[in-house]
Amino acid sequence: MAPAAPPNDPAPHIPVLLRPLLAAVAPVSGVWLDGTLGAGGYARGLLEAGADQVIGVDRDPLALEMAEVWGAGYGERLRLVQGNFSRLDEYGENLSGVVLDLGVSSMQLDQSERGFSFMRDGPLDMRMSQDGPTAADLVNTADEGDLADILYLYGEERASRRIARNILRAREQAPIVTTLQLAGIIEKSLPRSKPNQAHPATRSFQAIRIAVNDEYGELLAGLEAAERALAPGGQLAVVTFHSIENRMVKRFMQDRSGGGGGGSRHAPEVARSEPQFILKTRKAIGPDPQELAENPRSRSAKLRVAIRTEAPAGQTDRKAIGMPTLKGGH
Repeated sequence: MAPAAPPNDPAPHIPVLLRPLLAAVAPVSGVWLDGTLGAGGYARGLLEAGADQVIGVDRDPLALEMAEVWGAGYGERLRLVQGNFSRLDEYGENLSGVVLDLGVSSMQLDQSERGFSFMRDGPLDMRMSQDGPTAADLVNTADEGDLADILYLYGEERASRRIARNILRAREQAPIVTTLQLAGIIEKSLPRSKPNQAHPATRSFQAIRIAVNDEYGELLAGLEAAERALAPGGQLAVVTFHSIENRMVKRFMQDRSGGGGGGSRHAPEVARSEPQFILKTRKAIGPDPQELAENPRSRSAKLRVAIRTEAPAGQTDRKAIGMPTLKGGH
């Protein structure tokens, strides 16, 4: 996401891929649900583009507090719900559209007390909802194998075992309670990064944040909830920021549009159900040169859009859509 405007700043927050998203789903009308409200960029964009109402959902209480301020002028056209987008079908039905932006918002990254950033010192928290076990709880209690699996499966960190081993050694001396403390352990576990390379802690912090917030479980449940909540002809638009979640969304939409794998040619042919979605674009939409220049954080963003059919909701095979699963089943 682009940097968020503070609550008392009238300048609107412009999220990643807003222009192509609005173009892809035009004309906008009816009731839409923004399942990752954040600083409100998509919700405002949809309202300005013609949505009759937007249901703004976020599990972060701060996002809802901000929305009370910037959303006051929209009146009943903006309905706010504190909750998880994995349950979005409880917040709306027969929707004209659902938007999900899976990036961590800059307002979370930029607040050191939230513990998301390895660039600022703060408590090792990372909870989007601000309740439940923290990143510090995970880092200080998980065994070495589980930590290594989290770093490898959720962050695609190839040095996961070395980092996990060094975390255990460090916590034997003292609990790991701050972001810079953890970032320092990870940095010492890896070769010195070259110029223009990502910070050594990037993958590990991503993995721990995903585990703390059960982001992949939430994503799958959210896609299924959107399928149940959308009216026939309603549109599902999802913006992803890294390869695993992009793969999950891509395969989910492919499977639900009848474009999944055909199975073995030696096995009996299995009748496929009617597709639940029609792909609006077969390839993901990325940022244009203007957006890349305005917001370098958009470089990894991908937008996928699909249209709901009248077919009953389907069931999802976690492995088939590439959802990483830890040995404990999480």
